[in-house]
Amino acid sequence: MTTKAAFTPDEWTTVIEGPTSAGMMVVMASHGGTFRETFAMSKAYVDARSEHGQSELLDEIVSTRPKTDHTRAHSAEELRGHALNGVREAVALVAAKATPEELEGYRAFVLTVANKVAAAHREEGQDVSSPEADAIQAITAALQA
Repeated sequence: MTTKAAFTPDEWTTVIEGPTSAGMMVVMASHGGTFRETFAMSKAYVDARSEHGQSELLDEIVSTRPKTDHTRAHSAEELRGHALNGVREAVALVAAKATPEELEGYRAFVLTVANKVAAAHREEGQDVSSPEADAIQAITAALQA
């Protein structure tokens, strides 16, 4: 099983920021619901903690407070690009150092965070707005890169 010890401190920071980068990308995809969406991101971590023991890597990721990259984006597009690059880098690190099962678990967790954030607030009369759906589609593609 892969643990935090398999990564350098900088690599670990990238890995633990992947899920929150995806979540923040969805939060910023459309207007409204920011508080609910941020709360949903935290709840995804709490829910993952309840599944303790299925993956040592995920257990370590969710055992700490969600970490967000504090790089200042000057536009929604800049934030989106930065988040997608972060997700790609995180997946590449996990793919290089973890088992295939842990990689799939990591990808699933990142998507779970993004989906919970999107569903936290109804917009445009829908559970998930078009911009949020587009963000999730982009995150899904980045997870496969």
